[in-house]
Amino acid sequence: MSAGGGYPGREKAEELLNWAGTLNPGPWIRHCQTAARAAETIARAAGMEPDKAYALGLLHDIGRYEGARAMHHVIAGYRLMMDRGYGAAARVCMTHSFPVQDIDMFSGKQDCTEEERAFIEDFLARARYDDYDRLIQLCDAISLPSGVALMEVRLMDVAMRHGTGPRTPEKWRAFLDLKACFDRACGGNVYGLFRREIVEGLFQDQG
Repeated sequence: MSAGGGYPGREKAEELLNWAGTLNPGPWIRHCQTAARAAETIARAAGMEPDKAYALGLLHDIGRYEGARAMHHVIAGYRLMMDRGYGAAARVCMTHSFPVQDIDMFSGKQDCTEEERAFIEDFLARARYDDYDRLIQLCDAISLPSGVALMEVRLMDVAMRHGTGPRTPEKWRAFLDLKACFDRACGGNVYGLFRREIVEGLFQDQG
């Protein structure tokens, strides 16, 4: 456990994600790896802790080890990380899907029990988001399995797979606000940190 007690070191985080991938292989693993790399890069530019950002980015979706679950992955990841004593990692498992602290903003099926839903609602109501919560939310919103992408590309990808709702624009505005916040923290557009990767992704052959 790293200093601060809330997240594993890099090697342990990678080990945990690899373990999860053996239980539920899929593109979500590469998405987490992209998010971790993006979080590390942005954290360094913003004066945050790169190793912490990397570990939290790598583990934010680890609840998907269960298999094809939707909202349940946030509480599954939370429980898994809490069982291992990684409170900060558990926290981002819960917060990464909610830039707006409202359970009804989740994109996808709400496949939780009533008790689990009540737990998530209470957690979100009590949470006071910090810079790492916000950073992982941002990186989740710019990370595809193939690499860092424009937020609009990633959000459209999610919308095509999970659909949209009447409050989707509110959630998208929250993601855009996060980007603006980290643009200021980094002293420039965060996309500039991934310029070549984003451009290559936009023009890659889709055939």
